[in-house]
Amino acid sequence: MAGRPEGHRRRVGAVRPSHLMFTGGVGALVDLPNFSVLVRGVDDWRYESAAGPAELAEPRLLAAVQTLLGKTVTKLKPAPWRPDGDGDDAARVGVPTVPFPAWMRCTACNTLAPIESQVVFDFENSRKHAPHEARFFHKSCPRKKSGPKPLAVAARFVLACTAGHLDDFPYARFVHRGGKCEVDFPPLSMDDRGGNLGANVEIKCDRCEQRRNITEAMGRRGEQNLPACRGRHPHLSTFETCTRPVRVLVVGASNQWFAQTLSSLWVPETGASVLAAKVAQHWPALYGIQNVSMLPYLRDNVPALREFDKWDDQTLWEALERHRTRIDAPEPPEQGYPDLRTAEWEVLSAVELPEPDADFTLRRDPDGVPEPLLGVFADVIQAERLREVRALIGFTRLDAPDPEDPDLVTRAPLARDKPTWVPASEVRGEGIFLKLPEDLLSDWEKRVENTLALREHKEAYGRFRTHRYSDRIKNTFDEMQHWPGARFYALHTLSHLLIRTIALECGYSSASLSERIYAGSADDPRTGILIYTAVPDAEGTLGGLVSLAEPANLVRLTRRALHDAMHCSSDPLCSGRLPQAPADFLHGAACHVCLFVSETTCERGNRFLDRRFVVPIDDPDLALYPELP
Repeated sequence: MAGRPEGHRRRVGAVRPSHLMFTGGVGALVDLPNFSVLVRGVDDWRYESAAGPAELAEPRLLAAVQTLLGKTVTKLKPAPWRPDGDGDDAARVGVPTVPFPAWMRCTACNTLAPIESQVVFDFENSRKHAPHEARFFHKSCPRKKSGPKPLAVAARFVLACTAGHLDDFPYARFVHRGGKCEVDFPPLSMDDRGGNLGANVEIKCDRCEQRRNITEAMGRRGEQNLPACRGRHPHLSTFETCTRPVRVLVVGASNQWFAQTLSSLWVPETGASVLAAKVAQHWPALYGIQNVSMLPYLRDNVPALREFDKWDDQTLWEALERHRTRIDAPEPPEQGYPDLRTAEWEVLSAVELPEPDADFTLRRDPDGVPEPLLGVFADVIQAERLREVRALIGFTRLDAPDPEDPDLVTRAPLARDKPTWVPASEVRGEGIFLKLPEDLLSDWEKRVENTLALREHKEAYGRFRTHRYSDRIKNTFDEMQHWPGARFYALHTLSHLLIRTIALECGYSSASLSERIYAGSADDPRTGILIYTAVPDAEGTLGGLVSLAEPANLVRLTRRALHDAMHCSSDPLCSGRLPQAPADFLHGAACHVCLFVSETTCERGNRFLDRRFVVPIDDPDLALYPELP
């Protein structure tokens, strides 16, 4: 991460690529040891001296991003990066940031002033290999006249609105109750008194002695004491017209930034040959080939074409033309998020597995599903190689994006104009794909369709959707529009049971694992669970997870997961739980002891879980497996 350059080293910290996708991407505040910074928009990212690939090839994901952001997006690019060992140039490569909030407070004398007040605050960052020591300090603190200058920290309040705007808190205007002091830039101080009833911070004008507590700006009553939204996007250095009310946030609040991302696994296209799959994978390097006569020369000079040595020029050219025709054809507009799961499901559930690839290798045991699990699973696939690409398409503030409805809340932009690329990251790992028998799930759905337990879950989802459309969201909606269905509850619950057991068996922490549930819809039911490693380092490819799909291991793991689900140390409170009115939580017999996993592991935030739908802890007719293996 690169910060303030003038007269100082630019690097002020470091984050993982995945951090830029989910925690601290474009428009987010990132807490550094001594101050906080805001990640700037993609217009300001520079790649001139960066190491690594210039872009990530994932055609399906790129097409999905284009569906939401427009055809101007032509690339998925990783964050600019360069190893420290590459000399001083490395310090100039990184994700650009700007100090924010722009108001600082002296930790010794409580002086409050904007960073631009060069008379008050200064910045130091002189040690090349210690960017964490970068700091602002009070140059002329009256309480610290000798020794190191006292640290200045970010004043911890900002304003935000649901359109994604973010602004500094108007301290001078607030303390003077909308008026002005007798001088244009009055000296201010901030006294943080602590307490256990929320913020107790007093702002004082040292010139006219006016005082005001920050609590007068909090909550519903505090809105009338705040100015109108200025429509500021500090990550883009732009302002726009905005009529939405602003809210006070504390720096570091969890609702100041929510990532809106898409992710996909690279899989060969269903029904296509290996050649067609490779053309799709390497299309960014191939689309400029205009005729077959170019191929002999390009084969010797374009690295991507070395993947096509087994095919002659004419065959390769015909495959290029077929792919070009397919992607240029207009597509009907989609409702909701683009479908990225169908292609994955079709390949993972296919009778004949695709040829092994550096990014995607599947293996099926020749003896099929172990005999003790014939009634539990219909197919078991060992995914020895997987590649997942994740793209950041925008972010929201105050209200989190809906995982099924991309238009529910306002998405803030990544660039000043329409972006030509979006930030992306990739992880390589391994996984286990488990397919359940269709007749098992369809018979179970008929059994639970009219039961009290499922009705309570449906009604809770309606209440959840109603409450989800808070006073900040004015859209009209169908409260059951995105109901995932009973099948999803069973598959999702089984997935969590297996993940928790896998974490004990193979050495991976549950936070290193991820899940993809293939439940489909009423018109296109599916029965798959993919559990895979989702970490950006070598830990995800060591084989510990794949080995658990070996027959003996899988039998032991499945039996343990299902038998452990019969009991929870929070029973009978856990086993008897149903989301009855007025509750709007979306789980039944599930809690942190028996089912919940890390938020980075679960694709639905630990919602839609209930042990009674998998094992017979209640009425055996509710259980997918009334008799355990």
